[in-house]
Amino acid sequence: MKLKKITSSEGIDFYAADLATAISLPFVDEGIAAGFPSPAQDYMDLALDLNKELIKHPSATFYGRVKGTSMQDANIDDGDILVIDRSLEYRNGMTAVCFIDGEFTVKRLKIEKKKVFLMPANNEFEPIEITNENEFMVWGIVTFVIKKV
Repeated sequence: MKLKKITSSEGIDFYAADLATAISLPFVDEGIAAGFPSPAQDYMDLALDLNKELIKHPSATFYGRVKGTSMQDANIDDGDILVIDRSLEYRNGMTAVCFIDGEFTVKRLKIEKKKVFLMPANNEFEPIEITNENEFMVWGIVTFVIKKV
């Protein structure tokens, strides 16, 4: 899968995926034991295409590489890749990529009566209250986080 860089901001680099290609990877269907080891399969005959697993709405899905640490306590770290679906409706508590005052950021949405807050997941950062003075939009919903371990 090739990634084509679309744009960059202080908080996120955006990429579009080449969905015309398929990468079939071997897939262990029996599960992988996280306790006692289980007998290994002699062969794996199933394949998995990550494009099909991670992308439900191809024309509305983008990737973003995280820059910064404001979401580290939510397990979203600097350098992680976000799968962002722009076709999903946002709701309270969702993790979203938002555009605010000319910059993109990833935060958890907190929606109260007539107020919206962008909530970080790191005590070193303050919540951002959205007011009428802000240029603001929820750009997309984070559906997966891809990490290097």
